Amino acid sequence: MNLIEKLPSDVLTVRGWGFVLSAVVALLSAQVLGRRDLLYVGILLLALPLASVIVLRLVKPRFTVGRRFQPQTMEIGSTTTVTLSLTASVAGGASIAMEEQLPARFGQAPRFSYPSRNPTRDGVSLYEYRIRSASRGVYEIGPVTAEFTDPFGLARSRHVLGTADPLVVTPAPVELLVSALAGSRGNDGMAATRRQANPSDDDVMTREYRHGDSLRRVHWAATARHSELMVRQEESVTTPQATLLLDQRHHSFSTGFGAVFGGDGSADSALSTSPTFEWAVTAAMSISAHLLERSYALRFLDQQGSPALLHSPSAPFPSEEEHHGQGAIEGIAEGLAALELAPEAGHRAQGHTDHAGSTAVQSGEAARSAMRRVRRRAAEAPAKSPHTRTLHAAFGDDLLDRLAATGHRGPLIAVLGLITAEDARALASASDYGSPAYAILVTDRPAESQPQLDILREAGWHATAASPSARLPVVWAGLEHAVGRASAHASSSAGSTPRGRSAHGAVPGGRA
Repeated sequence: MNLIEKLPSDVLTVRGWGFVLSAVVALLSAQVLGRRDLLYVGILLLALPLASVIVLRLVKPRFTVGRRFQPQTMEIGSTTTVTLSLTASVAGGASIAMEEQLPARFGQAPRFSYPSRNPTRDGVSLYEYRIRSASRGVYEIGPVTAEFTDPFGLARSRHVLGTADPLVVTPAPVELLVSALAGSRGNDGMAATRRQANPSDDDVMTREYRHGDSLRRVHWAATARHSELMVRQEESVTTPQATLLLDQRHHSFSTGFGAVFGGDGSADSALSTSPTFEWAVTAAMSISAHLLERSYALRFLDQQGSPALLHSPSAPFPSEEEHHGQGAIEGIAEGLAALELAPEAGHRAQGHTDHAGSTAVQSGEAARSAMRRVRRRAAEAPAKSPHTRTLHAAFGDDLLDRLAATGHRGPLIAVLGLITAEDARALASASDYGSPAYAILVTDRPAESQPQLDILREAGWHATAASPSARLPVVWAGLEHAVGRASAHASSSAGSTPRGRSAHGAVPGGRA
């Protein structure tokens, strides 16, 4: 039996190889003993496995495979239910064992037999299983591999059924404390504005008095002009705005101990990333959700002033930079799912080893093809892949022009890697285009970023540094408390202290 089990099993089963060996013994015995009956038995034993192999090769299986995810996209740490449906027009064998192909991170591949115990009236067999992922990305789920055997269990044949479907795993937002960014805005994120009345505006800003109107709203000048009681119109309401910058440069996030020794371990996600960049992506997702849930209109840019999700293969609308309304959070989450570090001059492209501590994660041609399938080829998007970017100066004129177009329309928040002093000086003047301006530097050694923090604070930024082990809510709360201290100190000293100098220091390990 041990000898039979060592024989190749991709064509014949153990039983099939037993028939073949028995046939050989019968034929040799017939030759030695001169027994014709043993010759017939040997031919029969040899013909049965051969006939089974031929039948399995000629009868091609025809299956219709459907796969549905619930929910369609999955957050890190959450679970999605995969519903697999199979319908056979020609089964091609008596016994069918099937296996769903999954990336290694999802654990053991589910196995099942066809047909299911309770198929539908239409002959559809349904199967369900659940998967969970600890890392973002786009992963190929499937295809199904089926192993067919003949009715006698002598031969087997393997076939691939259907194709793979991409599963988008998005970063999970972290709940942040209610932000002081809203200022005097209400809980719904709306800001009331008063226009200064001019004589020519009276007829536009007033209307006839109605029963129940407060006498405090009576506009006496318009009342005298129209000889009837006139009241002021309701205050206009505007949507608050905010701008979020996400640094995506390779060298900003590819330094430190964690970068050299393994990135984030996403061996089958095909993403170029690092622990610091993963923290930055989570921060961007959390801040975006925090603002959008409060009815902000969010402008999401990268370090060059381009739409932050322009080069993400999973972004539904990669060229959009403004996000607001229903579906905005889901759109940003999908875009961040496959966002990776941008290769720069002097850094090798993916597929080669970077000896300077690159965290590019190699592998996963299957996952890469899944990304290509989910890419929305927008006509206005200039880049064809995440690795063919046009390189411009970071924090340069392009970014400042974009920020200047909006003026002081809401806060400016920057999530950065380990920037240089030159980067800090280039970014410093951007604080004039945000009211107020915040910066979080993500680095393995927050203490080493003190010179850059000083440059930003001198220019009016409320800046801090955090390591990948820091808790985002703590860092965020530290920024908010710093705003409160800065405002109180400014009001007491009548502006004697330069703006932003009261921001708190680095936050190594998550302590404010």
